[in-house]
Amino acid sequence: MPYDVQIATAGKAVSVENGDTILDAAIMAGIAYPHSCRAGRCGACKSRLVEGEVELLPHTRFSLTEEERDAGLVLACRALPRSNCTISWLKNDEALATHPLQQLHCVVDELDDLTHDIKRVRLRVEGDLPLAFTAGQYAQVTFPGCPPREYSMANRPDESVLEFHIRHVSGGATSAHVARELAVGDPVRVEGPFGDSYLREAHSGPILIVAGGSGLAPVKSILETALAAGMRQPIHFYFGVRDERDVYLASYFQELAVNHDNLQFDVVLSAPSGTTERSTGLVTEVLAAQWDRVSGCRAYLAGPPPMVEAASELLLAHGIPADSIHADAFYTSADREPTTTAEPASPDNAKSACSCCHTASS
Repeated sequence: MPYDVQIATAGKAVSVENGDTILDAAIMAGIAYPHSCRAGRCGACKSRLVEGEVELLPHTRFSLTEEERDAGLVLACRALPRSNCTISWLKNDEALATHPLQQLHCVVDELDDLTHDIKRVRLRVEGDLPLAFTAGQYAQVTFPGCPPREYSMANRPDESVLEFHIRHVSGGATSAHVARELAVGDPVRVEGPFGDSYLREAHSGPILIVAGGSGLAPVKSILETALAAGMRQPIHFYFGVRDERDVYLASYFQELAVNHDNLQFDVVLSAPSGTTERSTGLVTEVLAAQWDRVSGCRAYLAGPPPMVEAASELLLAHGIPADSIHADAFYTSADREPTTTAEPASPDNAKSACSCCHTASS
């Protein structure tokens, strides 16, 4: 039987069907509920259960600690109602992104290879209505004959052409279609925006950006938007990949750093196949050794879940508050399936696992 859930922060009620989470129902109702991973790993949808009972699906300790659960906090993306409820999300953000949910018809305008396994897809929106979003958010994209998948916008919000970076995942039907069959002129449906890991333009303190693989897409949007808005605080950007063949757009970001003296850009190779002048090791190790601008910092993290989780744990340990860490971990469809309560990733695990998008496995 469905349960009625009052979302106090939004001043709206939703009916949640058996098996659906509160976040699922809220999104279906068009409520801009703060969220990112939708897999119980990032904590962006952390909420207070004011009244009622819920069952929590598996989640990481980083996203919700035992102490927080005992204090009445839940994750909306993991919460299955077991009675009528009242819930309130915790975000009280000066820049809460509340764009209306849009469904747009687009056409593939340009395709090019960024690396051996990442393709840049640029889409032209048909009609006069552009996609309204905040830098760092993502959209649900449906290519011809493929199931919908979620990809981050790599362009600035004020640009008319949408840009996505899509990595070919082994066994992934959608990413294989993009890599092998997608052509200029193909129709594409885009719905969005979604996501809570977006640029806070009112922030004036230091900014830390850490991206892995195609996690470069949302932070590219964040960085370009910050610089275009005249944000002058120190910005340190670490881009971590395995080897030189996985590096892309490095010369572009290096040129940005030359033209903006507040930007520092570093590429980190975790498994270089030859000699290199770049930093080497896990990006979290290099970050720990080099970066010390902690006071008043905001961090934007995007890419493989082990890297994002390890970087989040590192920053928390160095005193950066959780609400100043904006994490966008790129999970495959398999990653979203509930199994057991997950442990926070250790830095050693950050060498493996890389996915191309928020739901990239098929």
